[in-house]
Amino acid sequence: MIRVIIAFTLFLIFSFFSVLTAQTSRPKPIQIYQKDGVLVNAYDFKNFEPLLKIENDTTYVINFWATWCQPCVAELPNFERVNTAYKEKKLKVILVSLDMKKQVETALLPFIKRKKIASEVIFMSDPDANSWISKVDVNWSGAIPATVIYNSQKRQFYERSFTFDELNNEIKQFIN
Repeated sequence: MIRVIIAFTLFLIFSFFSVLTAQTSRPKPIQIYQKDGVLVNAYDFKNFEPLLKIENDTTYVINFWATWCQPCVAELPNFERVNTAYKEKKLKVILVSLDMKKQVETALLPFIKRKKIASEVIFMSDPDANSWISKVDVNWSGAIPATVIYNSQKRQFYERSFTFDELNNEIKQFIN
């Protein structure tokens, strides 16, 4: 009986610290935009950068896009399909909007609602792109769409659009 109590106590302590660690490892947004049931967290690059370096058993697909970018908008359904196709796998799709701050409530939030985007969308609220583009990847010219796919063993940067099959084939190289 004492062993059961000790084991249960250790389990509770471990669980508490796991939850605490999980909550504090996610960077905090600098602002939250919300309209018509759509919520988007805004980050400056300092608060966003940890999302490019998470080390766990998940593969991250981070796509940089904007509502005014036709190639970006054309490929978004492919990221949504991947998000659905890998729902049972450890894969996280994050769509990073590079729209202008004044367009978040008038263009971005309505776009997310209209297109029924299920993937996590965040807004990059850091206008000094020249200071952070090379920190995402040294080869990034700043053109969009651009995508980073990474996990704890591998990282790849793509400055291009994807069809579903192309994106799916790239992701397969990351998923065990």
